[in-house]
Amino acid sequence: MSGPGIPSLAALLAAVLLLLCTPPPAEAAGRAATRDDPARCALPGTTGWTDEGHDTDDTVFQRPLGTIAVGMIFVDFPDAPATESPGTDSARITPGADWLWFASHGKTWLSISEHRRWVRMPHRSTDYGFARGLTHETHEAYIADAVRAADPSTDFSRYDMLYVVPTRNAAAISFTPTYLYEPGTPGVVADGNRLRWAVTFGQDMWHWDERLVGHETAHTFGLPDLYAFDAGSDAHRFVGGWDVMGLISGAGPQYLAWHAWKLGWTDDGQVACRASTGADTVRLTAVEYGGGTAMAVVRTGPTSAYVVESRRAVRADERACGTGALVYKVDSSVPTGKGPVRVMDARPDATPPSGCRPLDDAPYRAGQSFTDAAAGVRIDVLSSDGLGDTVRVAKS
Repeated sequence: MSGPGIPSLAALLAAVLLLLCTPPPAEAAGRAATRDDPARCALPGTTGWTDEGHDTDDTVFQRPLGTIAVGMIFVDFPDAPATESPGTDSARITPGADWLWFASHGKTWLSISEHRRWVRMPHRSTDYGFARGLTHETHEAYIADAVRAADPSTDFSRYDMLYVVPTRNAAAISFTPTYLYEPGTPGVVADGNRLRWAVTFGQDMWHWDERLVGHETAHTFGLPDLYAFDAGSDAHRFVGGWDVMGLISGAGPQYLAWHAWKLGWTDDGQVACRASTGADTVRLTAVEYGGGTAMAVVRTGPTSAYVVESRRAVRADERACGTGALVYKVDSSVPTGKGPVRVMDARPDATPPSGCRPLDDAPYRAGQSFTDAAAGVRIDVLSSDGLGDTVRVAKS
């Protein structure tokens, strides 16, 4: 299915192959002569936790490349026995493997092994602390109980990570947090394997779609939350729906190009870096399509940079509220939930198109410019087509 601004699959594949095989002569000629080494635009992590730095701690987070073996177990409770088939619940989750495969441009595959039988937890669903605010310790205890209940019929030595799925009847298991093993503690061990990463699904899995898997699993890769943690304001004021780590159901819920680079799904050859004074003209391929130059980065400080990438909607079931060159600021010193990425809105005073949220129409279009005079950064969108944008980035 295709619609306005959404090319057919055949045309898309043909054009992308052409882009990959034949880079624009101006870009190819300018790259070696003017561009800085992409390593100069990679930012260090400084928060000690999930952040936007490239130096992800592999002793804490798992590498998001290749096949990840995931064990999926299903639990019910004395006060909330299951009445549905485990398959009903898994159907909300397993499509996330395909979503992540495409989002990672084929670099990461979740091999999910389902143990489709309900195992009974030893305590009532209301005893596990979800309603009172889940601590790391109570979360770990929940996972340990689930593992012990499933252990007689499950070989946990086979898995890199675990998905724990509760019956839909367990209203007290209200949300879906990610578990990361804390080094130096006993953790959860089964069949000789320390389970270092897990996602425990909750009632919100019935609200979100398969992209919930992409969001929560990416925390085990080291990605932070891009929505705001503070109450009483728009939780999605920083990035809207332009990254699945923000609004999961957003109009453009791919991972940002910055995240794809951080995770190793985009290589250095796809990054145009401007760390020193100068300017580059860059042909950007929309990140949804993969290949080509994915982004241009202007380094502005020890932990900060501006990024510009091209965005196009490719999901036939979603309305593209805005396409063009998305500009955002990254600061790896800003903690998760505090706005480590902030999208620059090309039309901050405009009313979004009907059915679109604020920031859905944020990308810059041909003829528009973004300027941060204090940082000495200017980004001009020179031209656009169905597959990407040509931009000029300058640092003074």
